[in-house]
Order: sequence, then C-alpha cells, then structure tokens
Amino acid sequence: MKQKYSNLQTEKVVVRTYQAALDTCGVDVTAALKSHMSATYLWRGYHPFGELTGAEQVANGFWAPLRSALTSMQRREDIFFAGLNQIDNEKSVWVVSMGHLMGLFDAEFLGIPPTEKMAFLRYCEFHKIEDGKITETAMYFDLPHLMMQAGLQPFAAQTAAHLVQPGPQTHDGLLYAAQPADEGKATLATIKAMITNLGQWDSPLSLEDELRQSWSEDMIWWGPAGIGSTYTIDRYAKQHSAPFRAGLTDRSKTNHIARLAEGHYGGFFGWPNFTARPTGGFMGMPETNKLGEFRVIDIYRRAGNQLAENWVFIDLLHFWKCQGVDILQRMQDSNFK
Repeated sequence: MKQKYSNLQTEKVVVRTYQAALDTCGVDVTAALKSHMSATYLWRGYHPFGELTGAEQVANGFWAPLRSALTSMQRREDIFFAGLNQIDNEKSVWVVSMGHLMGLFDAEFLGIPPTEKMAFLRYCEFHKIEDGKITETAMYFDLPHLMMQAGLQPFAAQTAAHLVQPGPQTHDGLLYAAQPADEGKATLATIKAMITNLGQWDSPLSLEDELRQSWSEDMIWWGPAGIGSTYTIDRYAKQHSAPFRAGLTDRSKTNHIARLAEGHYGGFFGWPNFTARPTGGFMGMPETNKLGEFRVIDIYRRAGNQLAENWVFIDLLHFWKCQGVDILQRMQDSNFK
C-alpha cells in the first residue's frame, strides 16, 4: 500500500530528532546512532568509506574520526525535504538533508593535514525511514574540497569554479512544514523529463538547446571540486557538459536507488548512477580505457516548469580509484611527507 504525502511529517521528525542528537553528542556518537538506526542499518558513503553496516560501525568508522578532526562542528543546513520514492513505486519514504558541516580543522582526517582554521565539508544525505527508524543512508560529501582547503590540489585540471557553495537563491529550501502534493509531483515530472532529455547523449539538438528543454537560461550547476560550478546554460555547456561528454564514452543507462521530491525541491542518488569510460582529457587525466563508476547525488530547485539550481555530489575519488588512481594516497605521497 502506498504511503500518503501527509505521512512525510512523521519521517521528517525522525531525521530531525536524529540530527539534534548527533549534533550535540560530541565525539562519542555510537549511542546517538543506535537510538535512531535499525539493527540492519546500511550506510553508503564517499570513498574511502563505501558501505558500512550497523550504527556502531558507522559511528566508529566515520563520525567519530570526522568529529575529532573538525572540532566544534556545526551543521549548516540549506535544504531539507522528504518524499515518496519514485523508483520503488512510492513504497518507501526518504528524507534528504543538504548543506555543510563546519568546524575547526584541528586534527588530521584521512591523511589530510589540519589547518587549525574553519573548514567546510559539503554534504548531502538521503535517509530511508521505516517504522520510526533510519534503515539506510546515502551520504556523499566533497572530500576533495576539504583537501583544497588544506592547501592541496587533488586533481590536475578544473574546468569551472569551486567555492563554498551557498544554498538556494530563494532561501526557502528548509521544508520542515508540509508542502502541497502537486508541487512535489511537478518537480518530479520536471526532473524525469530532464533525465530523458539529457541522459542518452544522442540528441539531434545542439547541447544548449538540449539543455533549454529542462533548464532555465540562468541555471546554476553547483558541481564538485575537481569540476567546479558554473552559471547560465551557455557557460554550463562550455565549462562542464561539453568537456564531460567529450572526455567520456560508453556511458551506461542511468540507475537510481531513490528519486523523490517535495515542494520545489527534489533529487536522486545511485550506487552507481552510471558507468563510463574516460577516453582522455577528462579532468586533465590520461585515457585509461577502463569503465568507471559514477556515484552521484543530485539535488534540484524547480522554478516554474524548469530547473533553476542543481547541487551535485560526485564520488570522484571512487571513480578514479576504478581507473587505478588513488587520489588520497597520491596526495599523501606528494604533499604530506
């Protein structure tokens, strides 16, 4: 039986209660997680973490080291919404949180040297809620940007700009209150149309006109460190989409684990979303002739019948590890000794 949109408020409370417990528990996070996660909890995270199972493994493997490194951590949330999962015919409810985790970078994290200055870890989480518990989480974050804040350069080339990324231009992304169901449905329809328009790379239209089917002319694509962010259809085509398509071949079909929307906000994630083969030039790296996995979270803001903003999280460390390039190890070998 399908859930109803009115039920989303219950799931939002589960996640907000969990966030409050996590954000105030200090370094010892195991108890905070255990009280909100199911016994079979599955966490999918950015490389090198991958899949972790159970609250204790997630607490000890990820949260405790991160909180030890970024002291006085606070959550600076920009987008929060919930929705029924279109991928499983609305059988499951997921809650999404996106923003930055900010703290004082006081201790080494994954070999990245501390700066003793403010640092921002851009993040996005998808939480699956069942029977009042969080049963699954996908948490992607911008670890290369944290490296850059420490003075490192993890990648050879970046085609656009990378900044500490703001929330929505409209400042209305925290959907703590219930939203009209029709608005969420309209957002999902717009996202689905965009996937259809752009997902195959074989349109007879010019790239710019292909984008105009789904995107507003002054779109903003908030991309990850290593690629960067770009503004307007023309600059997005030049600074990301065209180089991306030119540097990759053999793209697979798109697959998502969850796709949902509420109000004017929506998004999806996959594990992976798709595979592709770098043929030289992508991110300034040489051809490898190896298929790589793109694990991606996309969050969108809809304006009217078009997409206006897109926050993008790509596990580029995992993609390059698929190519035999360990960015973390390379950074340690070249910069940390």
